[in-house]
Amino acid sequence: MTQDFSWLRRGISEIFPQPTDSDSDVESLEKRLATTERPLRVKYGIDPTGAEIHLGHSIPMRKLRAFQDAGHKAVLIIGDFTARIGDPTGKSEVRRQLTEEDVAKNAQTFLDQVRPILDFDTPGRLEVRYNSQWLSKLDLGKIVELLSTMTVGQMLAKEGFADRYKKENPIFLHEFLYPLMQGYDSVAVEADVELGGTDQKFNIAVGRDLQRHFGQKPQYGVLLPILIGLDGVQKMSKSLGNYVGLLEHPTQKYQKLQQVPDNQLEEYFTLLTDLLLDKLPENPRDRQKLLAQEIVKQYHGEQAVKDIEAGDVPEFSLEQVQFPAKLAYILNISGLCKSSGEGRRKIQEGGVRLDGDRITDIDTTFQDSTELHGRVLQLGKNKFVRLIP
Repeated sequence: MTQDFSWLRRGISEIFPQPTDSDSDVESLEKRLATTERPLRVKYGIDPTGAEIHLGHSIPMRKLRAFQDAGHKAVLIIGDFTARIGDPTGKSEVRRQLTEEDVAKNAQTFLDQVRPILDFDTPGRLEVRYNSQWLSKLDLGKIVELLSTMTVGQMLAKEGFADRYKKENPIFLHEFLYPLMQGYDSVAVEADVELGGTDQKFNIAVGRDLQRHFGQKPQYGVLLPILIGLDGVQKMSKSLGNYVGLLEHPTQKYQKLQQVPDNQLEEYFTLLTDLLLDKLPENPRDRQKLLAQEIVKQYHGEQAVKDIEAGDVPEFSLEQVQFPAKLAYILNISGLCKSSGEGRRKIQEGGVRLDGDRITDIDTTFQDSTELHGRVLQLGKNKFVRLIP
């Protein structure tokens, strides 16, 4: 195993436990990596509560890939069971429970999106598991055993639960099960390391406690920052509109990434690329361009960057459209569809995106061309036009 752990330390917020002078018998993760005689099992779990993910979600995936490249096994857990409850972390109210069909569809879309990041091909490098395989089989006796490992006081100390309790917002009993089920995932797959955002420390620590309870060696926790969005203020989120989606067209990614605020550029390079930070351009504008080039290259290849910068992006002038105009009509007159009827069908099927956002309302109408200036209209994966005045 490599002795250079710069790949491990890059862009992390915390590794726990860490040895201290008063607790010298605790082995550091670096020492464990250097002395292990087998590949470590590195767990990351994702609840497919939505169909599409953004660059913020790619951060733990990139760290998981770094562990793969260092010779360890990535254990990717699709929380098809836990997604039906929803992680209560950071939520001010109970989350809507999803159906099995919703979760299965989202899970497949998620795997398709992370293929450019993880090594799916090298034997022994990746294990994809679905936590319904073990959680759906827990009987009442086992559930009672899990519940007996924690007190109500410990649960109420969890961020989110404490706030809701103080505000007298309802906390439902099934929500208490979520940290225990995520923790039991670590028992089921015998995880040595678990990755998660800084908001997941409580859940990862529960996993350590449950592993100890079931006679396993407790896992290490590796916490990663939550990416700030393009607004430079709030965390990246589709609902806030400050995101770059992995399914967005490369042109749209390229344009958005050149809007990253100057004071966030180094964090983006640290968390989303492998470029040496001391080799970055001095000029912020040059940094933005380099960031856009690097991210597009990661997901779409170097040719996509060349095509964008050569201006090889089809354009359609909105002067040809009489407004107000329905989206289905614009799909037709721009040449993306053969007729407005086909445009309506494609919208219904979920195959139409505007600036990366899927549009499913066949009656979507734009009142004025200024609503569309500079935006990218996309049909499927490969047909698109940039809308110009």
